[in-house]
Amino acid sequence: MARPNTTRPWVLDADIEGAFNNIGHTALLQAIGNFPARELIKQWLKAGYVEDEMLHPTETGVPQGGVVSPLLLNVALHGMEHALGISYTSQGVLRGTYALVRYADDLAVLCPTQEKAIAAQEMLSSWLRIRGLRLADEKTHIRHLRDGFNFLAFNIRHYPAPNSSRSGHKLLIKPSPDAIKDVKRKLKGIWRKHVGSPTVALINEMNPVIRGWCHYFRIGVSKEVFNDLDRFMYTRARRYMKRRHPRQSGWWRTEKYWGRTLGRQDRWVFQDKTRNGTLRKFAWTKIVRHRLVPTTYSPDDPTLQDYWRQRRATPQVTEFRRRLLAQRQQGRCPVCHQHLENGEGLHIHHVVPKQSGGTDDLANVRLVHHACHRQIHSSSAPLGVRRWLEPCTR
Repeated sequence: MARPNTTRPWVLDADIEGAFNNIGHTALLQAIGNFPARELIKQWLKAGYVEDEMLHPTETGVPQGGVVSPLLLNVALHGMEHALGISYTSQGVLRGTYALVRYADDLAVLCPTQEKAIAAQEMLSSWLRIRGLRLADEKTHIRHLRDGFNFLAFNIRHYPAPNSSRSGHKLLIKPSPDAIKDVKRKLKGIWRKHVGSPTVALINEMNPVIRGWCHYFRIGVSKEVFNDLDRFMYTRARRYMKRRHPRQSGWWRTEKYWGRTLGRQDRWVFQDKTRNGTLRKFAWTKIVRHRLVPTTYSPDDPTLQDYWRQRRATPQVTEFRRRLLAQRQQGRCPVCHQHLENGEGLHIHHVVPKQSGGTDDLANVRLVHHACHRQIHSSSAPLGVRRWLEPCTR
């Protein structure tokens, strides 16, 4: 939609103010229609909440944090495309003046002119008012793609490219400046928090943050940002070493904390060599372009299981050991038998716990989902899982 030769270069970047708190119950129940559980949903909406031992009624909105709340919000906002005159052909080709992209309460409307963008804002304001909602004035802007806009922590912008593009511009989707500031602030806090802790504790808390951030932004033009963050981490690591060992020489600190890791030629990898901890780098994450799913393709369609199986065939597990585990497990979690790359965090499970003499050898570890790892340790594993969780003798 935002390609360099787009006919909709103006963007209404909008946010719905207090969407979960202000949804009108009447409009929501009308949208639900004759759904069998309609009365039960109505009771959920009217149940109220208790704070300071007092019951507070809920005349509008849906429960914050409720598992069904995002679904109810999508039900309430269903029909927004129709309100803007947007439709699709049977092949999924967009028709209409506008193009809409929405995720929960964040939305972007691509428009052919600035005047059309203003008109779209007025139409959406009227349509939302019926549902008890309104656009947030401070978060709603009309911009040209040459100026760029932020959406879901990405910055989407047309950059000048007179020598390499017919349109004179190229589209780049990068991590937004705010997202970069936020992750730097979070990482800086972890460095400070663990000045007096074992280095492996710092690494164990830092790696999931880095891995999750990279996994989210790897679909964009993020390589330059990843390299910049690695330079930031190098600077923080030097400060960390100086604060821990102010009387030691730079050579001593380098020998203690920096080295190589398995499968990589990089000499400057921050490590806890005593406890075998390795701090991963942002640049280790490969850029993987997102492949669009055809409009009519659903994971629940039994005739499309081969398509979805092929799409998930190669789990994007970036660490060397995890990649080996994923290949050995044929890309599936041994507990739930679902694909490892389903959006959940991944954990390493030790079949024989380390406190019982277990090791980090590949024969003693399994790659499982975070929720499945909690299940293993909170109760006995299902019978069908025990064979997978036995130590491997190969």
